Formats: sequence, structure tokens, C-alpha cells
Amino acid sequence: MAEQKITLDQVRHVAKLSRLALDESRLEKFSVQLGSILEYVAKISEVNVTGIEPMAQALPMHNVFREDIVEPSLPLEKVLQNAPDADGPFFKVPKIIGGEEDSAG
Repeated sequence: MAEQKITLDQVRHVAKLSRLALDESRLEKFSVQLGSILEYVAKISEVNVTGIEPMAQALPMHNVFREDIVEPSLPLEKVLQNAPDADGPFFKVPKIIGGEEDSAG
């Protein structure tokens, strides 16, 4: 298995895509670590998986459902009692999309 060396330029590129500011010592450290990860992935890819069915979980899983029983909900006054602000039967929240700073430009 040929060792795959990750260059500092490749690490810089990944850091830029990830919006990470890394100094030279960290770039060198990550270059070694990423190379090690790729070596491990290459080792895993050598395993013969012919005839093995793909799976999403290592252990068998099944859904556990409970019966859907309609029950009375909380009264509106109790629901809104801790709300910082309400408008009739609704929670009132600050506008975050389409505010003044969005329309300027």
C-alpha cells in the first residue's frame, strides 16, 4: 500500500473551504493527521465485501410506536403564561427576516 502524502497546499485549501485560519505549525500537524486518516481509509477499502449487504446500522433496529391517543391540550392561557410577548392566541417574536437591513441595498 503506497503512502499518500497530503501536501500543505491541500491542507491550506481544505482550511480555506472550511473557513479556518491555521498557522504553519497547525497546517503541518493536520497534514500528518489527514494523511493518517487516508491511509486508514485505504486499508479499510482492501476488505473483501462481496456478498455483504449494505446496512445503515451495525445492530438491528426497529421502530417502537405507541398508540396515538387524543388527549386534551393545555388551555391557551397556560400555554401563553410564560411567553415574553403574545398577540391574541399567538406567540409574538421579533422579525428576523426582511427587516430594514435586508431592504437597504
